[in-house]
Amino acid sequence: MFDVVIIGAGPVGLAAGIEAQRKDLDALIIEKGALCNSFLGYPTRMEFFSTPERLEIGGYPFSTRDYKPIREEALDYYRRVAVAEDLNLNLYEAVTGLRGRDGNFTVETEKDTYEARKVVVATGFYDIPNRMDVPGEDLDKVRHYYKEPFPYALTDLAIIGGGNSAAKAALACYRHDANVTMIVRSEEIDDGVKYWIKPDVENRIEEGSIEAYFNTTVDAIEDDSLHLDTPEGPAQIENDFVLALTGYKPNYDLLDRLGIAIRDDEARTPVHDEEGETFETNRDGVYLAGTICGGCDTSRWFIENGRFHAEKIVNHMIARLDAEPVTA
Repeated sequence: MFDVVIIGAGPVGLAAGIEAQRKDLDALIIEKGALCNSFLGYPTRMEFFSTPERLEIGGYPFSTRDYKPIREEALDYYRRVAVAEDLNLNLYEAVTGLRGRDGNFTVETEKDTYEARKVVVATGFYDIPNRMDVPGEDLDKVRHYYKEPFPYALTDLAIIGGGNSAAKAALACYRHDANVTMIVRSEEIDDGVKYWIKPDVENRIEEGSIEAYFNTTVDAIEDDSLHLDTPEGPAQIENDFVLALTGYKPNYDLLDRLGIAIRDDEARTPVHDEEGETFETNRDGVYLAGTICGGCDTSRWFIENGRFHAEKIVNHMIARLDAEPVTA
């Protein structure tokens, strides 16, 4: 029986594994995809908003070429940390359920079962896009993740969304000769867009280099066009590709199978100790760590503050483990 099984091998899951091992707990990390799987969906050479020291885990220095690290440097850093700590990792193994109770859980995966006294869920939120649920959304031309601008050069590209991801993609694709149209549900580019990106995209819109429809939604997607609902009425525009950068959400289906309740609030927050002392959920012995704690409020927790969840969770576990017998 493991002392703790950690679900998710992103930076916060790795931080939890390091903390557990260093305090002599027998820990297993299970990840449905690759190490730091969410990073694989990030744009090529994406620059993090945080400086490297705020992404560090386990006390390992994060050296970068420039002031802010890029995606590839982060992938390399977290891999090196996992190897240096000799973390017990099961990759490409999806968790499917959780049986038992505090002190005697059975973690079910698509490959095996594992006994554990405690469980930590650090699955983030980036794996499931917020769908528009409109006709044509499943066409091959529609993508919910942006990697790089090159596929869209010299094409008519619609970018749906007004946040950081949409703004950065719009600028990059425009500068690689795509005919970019932004479709934004609100009346302006989001206030949360980073201060060096927001004026750039607004100026491109004002000068007409990037076309933008505000207070607008998509009604339907066809092979060669988009149907829009604009303040002036229905509109149809020519279109080759759609980047639906409408945000992402936690895997609520998995949370349900793990027995974690969801609050009836706007963010659909998973139930846990929100005072930040233990991060234990409504299910005793099951903890949340990292961005998953915020539910659909993806601006509350990041790597830079979520990595500190590990110490509090492990300290709470240890206090409880010493007093808990293993029951059949």
